Amino acid sequence: LVFTEEDKYGLYSNLLFKYFLAEGVVCGHDLFVASAKEHPDNILKELPAPLLDDTYQKELGDEAAAVKSEDFQDSMKIAWRYQNLPKMEASPTTYTKFGHYYDVSKKMSPELCQSVKWHSFYLHEELSFEPKMKTCKMNSGYARLLQSIQRIISQEGFDGSDPQKKQRNVLRIGIQSLGSILWGDDVCCSDTPEDTHSLTKFLYVLRGLLRKSLSACIITVPAHLIQNKAIMERVTNLSDMVVGLESFIGSERETNPLYKDYHGLVHVHQIPRLNSLICDVSDTKDLAFRLKRKLFTIERLHLPPDLSDTVSRASKQDLAGSAKLLSSGCGAMAIGKKHLDF
Repeated sequence: LVFTEEDKYGLYSNLLFKYFLAEGVVCGHDLFVASAKEHPDNILKELPAPLLDDTYQKELGDEAAAVKSEDFQDSMKIAWRYQNLPKMEASPTTYTKFGHYYDVSKKMSPELCQSVKWHSFYLHEELSFEPKMKTCKMNSGYARLLQSIQRIISQEGFDGSDPQKKQRNVLRIGIQSLGSILWGDDVCCSDTPEDTHSLTKFLYVLRGLLRKSLSACIITVPAHLIQNKAIMERVTNLSDMVVGLESFIGSERETNPLYKDYHGLVHVHQIPRLNSLICDVSDTKDLAFRLKRKLFTIERLHLPPDLSDTVSRASKQDLAGSAKLLSSGCGAMAIGKKHLDF
């Protein structure tokens, strides 16, 4: 169960959501797409097109050439004592291929989308078919979604407890903007919602379904709207992996020259515990993402060593005056008006 905290405007989390579904199409997995905001049919039509291996190598080659030219330009600016330090690789996927890569400027062909079996759950259509229902004091939208997931798992042969005669496959479940007001939940509206445990109960039952079936699930949640921290802690504990996206749009970091190469930050709050009581801690904690013309990449965050973009003009004049005092000797430094701190 992958829990994704949406960025403020939901632009990049929606893209990550589509990447997860597009990878399922390319791998031949079955899909289950649930949403209360956008119709699942429209989501599947907007999936990014996969990049062929040679196309991706060309993209990487162009990018590597650009990085090399930047390194050559920066080699004269960087301090001498940092020159011999080993360079950290910005992107972990530069030399190793993992999964598939996608072109966000193009849409996936309809023939490729129709090559896999997919199921949709659009809340407004589901609620209009039958009268409202409540199970275990749970939100009716959540209860109906759980019933649909359980029905697909049992009917399509994804139940791991039952021996299946046909070839085994994986079910990819994508749930968009869970917990928002469109799902009939009020956790995003007030600090003390009337039904504080609906979301928790849903995730508890969903995790049980995932544990006994051949399936993986990604959920995007507008976490910045949920003011009650206790709900967020419970949701985090019920998830296997928790990732947050922080976009620079509308913040002061958007104009900060230190972050000019990136569009936002990736916060890894929790990673899966595999055969252990505690999860493995990654040595890379600072991650950032950027959306290029074709590729959406997640990289290690590197701040530029050259501070020429961030130092103000007045500071540069002070530094120049200090350099003159140093060059004129100790006597001049003693009688000068500038004070130097060592």
